[in-house]
Amino acid sequence: MTDTFFSIWRVNVRSQTFVREPAPASWERLGGRALLARILVDEVPPTCDALGPHNKLIFAPGLLVGHMLSSCDRISIGGKSPMTGGAKESNAGGRTGLQLARLGVRALILEDQPQTDDWWVLHLSAQGARFDPADGLAGLGVYAAAPILTERYGQDAAIALIGPGGEMLMHAAGIQNLDKDGAPSRIAARGGMGAVMATKRLKAIVIDGGSGDKPPIADQKAFNAARKAYNKALLGHPQTTVYREYGTAAVARMCQAFGVLPTRNFSAGEFEGLEGLSAETLRQYLTTRKGCDPSHACMAGCAIQSSNIYVTADGQTTVSPVEYETIGLMGSNLGIADLDAVARMNAVVNDLGLDTIEVGAALGVAADAGLMAFGDGARGLELVEEIRAGTALGRVLGNGAAVTGQVFGVKRVPAVKGQAMSAYDPRALKGTGVTYATSPQGADHTCGLTIRAKIDHLGTEGQVALSRGLQFRTAGFDSLGACMFASFGFNADPAVVPALLKARYGWDADEGFVDWIGRESVRLERQFNRLAGLTPADDRLPEWMTREPLPPTHAVFDVPDADLDAIFDF
Repeated sequence: MTDTFFSIWRVNVRSQTFVREPAPASWERLGGRALLARILVDEVPPTCDALGPHNKLIFAPGLLVGHMLSSCDRISIGGKSPMTGGAKESNAGGRTGLQLARLGVRALILEDQPQTDDWWVLHLSAQGARFDPADGLAGLGVYAAAPILTERYGQDAAIALIGPGGEMLMHAAGIQNLDKDGAPSRIAARGGMGAVMATKRLKAIVIDGGSGDKPPIADQKAFNAARKAYNKALLGHPQTTVYREYGTAAVARMCQAFGVLPTRNFSAGEFEGLEGLSAETLRQYLTTRKGCDPSHACMAGCAIQSSNIYVTADGQTTVSPVEYETIGLMGSNLGIADLDAVARMNAVVNDLGLDTIEVGAALGVAADAGLMAFGDGARGLELVEEIRAGTALGRVLGNGAAVTGQVFGVKRVPAVKGQAMSAYDPRALKGTGVTYATSPQGADHTCGLTIRAKIDHLGTEGQVALSRGLQFRTAGFDSLGACMFASFGFNADPAVVPALLKARYGWDADEGFVDWIGRESVRLERQFNRLAGLTPADDRLPEWMTREPLPPTHAVFDVPDADLDAIFDF
């Protein structure tokens, strides 16, 4: 079956012109992260300035996006990263992927740079693309800008927008997306794509799919049967219930047990104040405080509902969601045992359109530099407000942990390829350390988290093979447009993905498709990185992690460099 519904939408922001074109043959069976990587290799000069006119900002829905299949309407956003200097894909939930798919967009490619400093809103609909002046929006946080945009363009539109952090070209800036309820809370966070969007002088992209048709299905009866099998496998998995009840915060206690919970700028792997941050405490607050929602879906049709809406005890701050990564990086990593303090910082960082992982890691480095005391949530919030004010200190923090360490002379910086580590210390979770080191994306747990594997996490044996397999697998799910938690259903019934692709596109795909498309993603990203100048020396954890033992296990990262270099040589 030839898919004529989808096309490539190409927008030049300098000339404000738009064309639709068919996808090249080499792009046809790719989506999401894999398609993004293919476009990078084909069209973006690898050595270009990531914030210059030759970089492109790419939005690519995954292959299963468009049908409200549970947890499978995510959007991949990427380009060359100003933070890592290499390929970057960052994905998010919310409405953006669904609405682009319903317009028939296989990939939206934003090219060039305007010659003026005016800010614009790019509006996409069935009629094509137009540029509207972003009157009154520049400088606003996303929580002030989003209601103005929905008032102008309608409550049902999908909106991707940047905050002040992006406008200031901060490398920790992401791109916020409206959730199903209209909150601008779903961020494609990592690697600085918000700064790239700012170089296109776009404050927001509005996607009006209207009542647009769902993407066509080759065999509706077979698709319905495959959807039913997927839902059964997903809802039958015990982890689905855990995440619905406790959200991603459920991971915190597991990390404490393994001794990998980042504490006081990654100087220890367990935190004495865990109970104040635990999933159980979070759920208690979510189920007893007015305005909270303990089980919230970021995408229409999601059956897992692992998100939440959190309100502080004084009722002054509402944030959605409070996730484990933020709890780890802004809680235990800063020595803070107070979820309300974490939520207040989380809300401001969200409003600025910044990555909470990167900012939390930068604050940990700042604490080691003496700019705040560990455990001082009020001072942490003050430092986050420095970012909003655009002070010299705020700009340092907004550019991430690596820049903060360089400016203040701190050696203990938890970053790879310039990007901060997620909330799992790799010295005692060595498979994830391999992922941090060798992923083309930089340190990122979503590229291959190994914590659930049945392996000795403190040993070196088998860690490279484990990481490699998970890197391919997770990149495959990113290419489908699937949430990490959708893997519970897909892994439980491996026949589901081939059945869905056959029913949707008429493709003959086998049970190895997810690994194949994931492997292709990683291969293309590595190709781009090598051409951009990254070398095997960039595929390393920071050297201090090979020397400084991590309490309480006293582990160091000791997977041999030769094994890291050979991970993809097979």
